[in-house]
Amino acid sequence: VRFDVETTAGPQSFTIKVNSEWAPIGAARFRELVAAKFYDDTRFFRVIPSFMVQFGLSGDPAKSAEWRSLTINDEPVKESNKPGYITFAKTGAPNSRTTQLFINYVDNARLDGMGFAPFGEVEGGGMDIVKQIFNCGEKPNQGQIQTAGNAYLDKDFPKLSKIVRVVELSGEERK
Repeated sequence: VRFDVETTAGPQSFTIKVNSEWAPIGAARFRELVAAKFYDDTRFFRVIPSFMVQFGLSGDPAKSAEWRSLTINDEPVKESNKPGYITFAKTGAPNSRTTQLFINYVDNARLDGMGFAPFGEVEGGGMDIVKQIFNCGEKPNQGQIQTAGNAYLDKDFPKLSKIVRVVELSGEERK
């Protein structure tokens, strides 16, 4: 799956290799969200360089509301949360995964026991691009993102890195 993004270094792309065997439920939901263009024109809204980068709240409040209640079940953690691995964010409640994702910047094996099941990894030199995502810390308010979307983010946090679009690559494009 290719992410076309705008970071502090300008327009770039990185690819995530989805591994359905690691977390089949998470991988299937991710593909469903990509096909629905859920992540297109969204922002990276939580960046902790010693931890991870988070995204997955729609820039369109109606789209966020539509998906918020569509949770998916937890599943066993088969792969550890290594640098470059992607997983769904979740609350402490069971079966709370929806649309939010994060990419691990560091080895976050401590998350394995909490049920964060990686379903893919950033390929090749893609982490060099992921590490150029604007460091906004934890300043954007997730509740405001859900109610006002990109209007809030673009006004109050204009430097945020953007996901322009996310596309699943065909077999030919992967070569």
